[in-house]
Amino acid sequence: MGMDIWLPAMWALGAAALCLTAYRFLVMGRQGKEYRQYETGACATIGSREVQEDAYGTVEGQGGIMAVLADGMGSSYGGRIASRTAVEVFGDMFRDDNAFYNPQYYFRRAFHAANRSILERLGGERGAASVAAVMVKCRKLYYASVGNVKVAVYRNGELVPVTSGHTVSVLARKKYMEGKLTRQAAVSLLEQHRTYNYVGQDGFHDIEFFDVPITLYGGEYVTLLSGGMYEAVSWREIEECLAKRGSCAEKALELTELVNGRISEDVDNASIVILRVG
Repeated sequence: MGMDIWLPAMWALGAAALCLTAYRFLVMGRQGKEYRQYETGACATIGSREVQEDAYGTVEGQGGIMAVLADGMGSSYGGRIASRTAVEVFGDMFRDDNAFYNPQYYFRRAFHAANRSILERLGGERGAASVAAVMVKCRKLYYASVGNVKVAVYRNGELVPVTSGHTVSVLARKKYMEGKLTRQAAVSLLEQHRTYNYVGQDGFHDIEFFDVPITLYGGEYVTLLSGGMYEAVSWREIEECLAKRGSCAEKALELTELVNGRISEDVDNASIVILRVG
């Protein structure tokens, strides 16, 4: 069982050179007499920021695979430290084969351990991260998230988000539906995409879990997208890219190049992890 952590290594001044190399590998695992196949690809760009604050990685185990993406935020290098810490904690946690038999329990442990580790490493400095993680085993998708990293599944020509996220606009919509917020107040908050829940804070609490695992039939793409990715590239463009022939690595690179082609004075770090289930 192994862990691949793909972290920003180097970049050039030109926008087209900001995209990191995408990695691709196959993971083969036995489930009784069945033979499972997975393919992954990932890519990231620094955008117009000075520091790359995204990090991501995978763990293989017991015929399944776990992928995690962290979108850091904070002052100086706080966001970078927070995202890398979160990915490292998830890697350590899911190297335990028991994690693949009890995903919700281990997701919860990993999020809380990541929160503690970030607070300890930063020692009062500002730094936090939105984090989403997925696990695929026996063609079942398990997921959990905190913050604004999205998890979505592409099949039958449609990319369907499976996480809502912890932004002010999502919270406002929820409170309005519960009758705890007036329509006028909710509308005034719908354009606010500020993240209110993340790892790296004393008040960390909610984790968005799967209710029941999603059944995969083969050929689907499971995607993890940072805020910078889905804010710079439209949902339709992501669907069109996933519909094309090509490896997960090629698709991740193509979408990141779209972000690089739209570099302006305010383009965030953008990253994507794509996992295809055979």
